[in-house]
Amino acid sequence: MKKLKWRLLLLLSVMTLVLSGCGEPFISTLIPAGEVADEQFSLMMLSTAIMVIVVAVVTIIFIYVLMKFRRKGSDKIPVQVEGSHKLEIIWTVIPILLLIVLAVPVVASTFHLADTDPMKKALADDKNGGKDPLVVNVRASLYWWEFEYPGYGVITSQDLVLPTDEKVYFNLKASDVKHSFWIPPVGGKIDTNTDNENQFWLKIDSKRAKEAGNIFYGKCAELCGPSHALMDFKVKAVSRDEFNSWINKMKNFKAETVAQTASAKQGEQVFKDKGCIGCHAVSPADNRPEQARTAPNLANFADRERVAGIMEHNEENIKNWLKDPEKYKPGNTMTGTYGKLTEEELQALTDYLQSLSVEK
Repeated sequence: MKKLKWRLLLLLSVMTLVLSGCGEPFISTLIPAGEVADEQFSLMMLSTAIMVIVVAVVTIIFIYVLMKFRRKGSDKIPVQVEGSHKLEIIWTVIPILLLIVLAVPVVASTFHLADTDPMKKALADDKNGGKDPLVVNVRASLYWWEFEYPGYGVITSQDLVLPTDEKVYFNLKASDVKHSFWIPPVGGKIDTNTDNENQFWLKIDSKRAKEAGNIFYGKCAELCGPSHALMDFKVKAVSRDEFNSWINKMKNFKAETVAQTASAKQGEQVFKDKGCIGCHAVSPADNRPEQARTAPNLANFADRERVAGIMEHNEENIKNWLKDPEKYKPGNTMTGTYGKLTEEELQALTDYLQSLSVEK
């Protein structure tokens, strides 16, 4: 029985070690892709190095003492010596010095990364309003993300488009429960609260973004409900020129002209008849108060790489999501709000959603 327990423990340890290395590079904090991530990675490496050195020194001293002063044969227990001012000073001063070595860069970095004064000045300027530097309002809901660009009057969901090689400032809040905004390769996580706004900034390096395919994936890092692990979003890192082009397309998007085929037009009518339009906007210029924006903005739905933030974007997955959203995101607020769709309505609605594009 004891051998079996030890074998199970060994197997569990090996599995833990192996599984800890699993994952995707685009959600790894160990492959930093921006200024904030670089700074935080350096602090992590510094703290790790200090811990490794301490453990190594203590281990060496322990082994040395164990070997040199071990009791041999009939040796008597040596006379016990109590107190040594020299040793006490040494093991008090060394930890203090190590803490100082770690504390100074951590405190300096904390103040640097918390500096959002440029954002406040930009928002206070009516002519700027959040264009330069770019400001993004992030709102987290069960279980999706809304991204508002106040300087441009544009709102989107699930896909966050950011220019590279420049600081982007964020206002973050939650509409229901506490969530946490996190793009692992780009910067550390920060909570989104219902009772106050948090602010911070990120900067994506264009070269490293290109190495990652200009795509990163964000996560919710705060347990918020049954679909917490499925509350993902995509980040598209583009050049400033590409960002400006995207913004212009979003500002000039006309939802009433996208449905061209008979099936898409039928789907547009289903979208209205089933009450979807009451929750989902199909225009980036959504002037409703945020309390009325109870579901993701679908203006550029066809341009997204994920359905519901988690499934590959294709016709089959769109239909599966519309048939039974509860199956894919338990606890979501869309389930049961529009009744059962016929196969004809399902196809028409899918065709309509696939026509909502600013890029095509």
